[in-house]
Amino acid sequence: MKAWRVHHNGEPREAMRLDDIATPAPGAGEVLLRVRAAGVNFPDALLCRGQYQVRPPLPFTPGVELCGEVVEPGAGVTGLAPGDRVISPAALPAGAFAEYVVVPAAGVLPAPAALDDAEAAALHVGYQTGWFGLHRRAALQPGETLLVHAAAGGVGSAAVQLGKAAGATVIGVVGGAEKAEAAREAGADIVVDRHTEDFVAVVKEATGGRGADVVYDPVGGDAYARSTKCIAFEGRILVVGFTSGTIPAPGLNHALVKNYTILGLHWGLYNTHDPAAVRRAHDDLTRLAAEGSVKPLVSERLPFTAAAEAVQRVADGRTVGRLVVLP
Repeated sequence: MKAWRVHHNGEPREAMRLDDIATPAPGAGEVLLRVRAAGVNFPDALLCRGQYQVRPPLPFTPGVELCGEVVEPGAGVTGLAPGDRVISPAALPAGAFAEYVVVPAAGVLPAPAALDDAEAAALHVGYQTGWFGLHRRAALQPGETLLVHAAAGGVGSAAVQLGKAAGATVIGVVGGAEKAEAAREAGADIVVDRHTEDFVAVVKEATGGRGADVVYDPVGGDAYARSTKCIAFEGRILVVGFTSGTIPAPGLNHALVKNYTILGLHWGLYNTHDPAAVRRAHDDLTRLAAEGSVKPLVSERLPFTAAAEAVQRVADGRTVGRLVVLP
């Protein structure tokens, strides 16, 4: 089979190479999937650079989520049959940018019927992250104000949709007119172009000076620092990632004086610590997809040969919504 592999760390377009390798076989408790679609995520770029919290041994295949078709369940696997359409996180070092993958059966979930392959592939990481962040960590309530950074990206647009589904007023921050339109399409009530507007002033004006109840921040850097200037009393700042490349150093004295909470979110840990919660979140996301409340904003469906360039574009911040690779 063909698989993209990283033989040395570096920028994705240089580090990723398309190889011919043996098709894997599932072991006990595993399942072999034919990849129908693989979502492209910022962690894929970090994996290529050797900067992700998980550092698989070289060579490895990036790609952290997929929609696939069951080919062969391994020994002891029940509830999965050949032909089943499913979604799953990939099992590094054998990631999703391949024609076939083997994954633990315990993490395999039915693909929502309301979504096509590309949309289903883009649902898992971004929407699970948003669901756990907004509901489990920040306890977002109807009527609250949610500020979402990078609101036109895959993770940000998911948070916008989930915030609206939860009954919040959503303010999305983006960089540029094209991204502003994407954030509006995702459902943001107010969109701020950070190139021409000050989101702190917009948030204060929109909330009558109170500030945002929840901040969803996958960016870090200046986005985090300025969010502390418009966080509400008893507000919650969700630290989701650092696409800016700068990890903030929070002033805990400021959190004390303004009475807000800083919450970290590493969604992948729930697969280990509370997999039942991941399934409950998936069931809720499937319901929301069936209702039309959430739908991944897939901006491009790309051929398998374009995977390295797709990861590079995400790394460079030159995308809107989610890119999906179709083997």
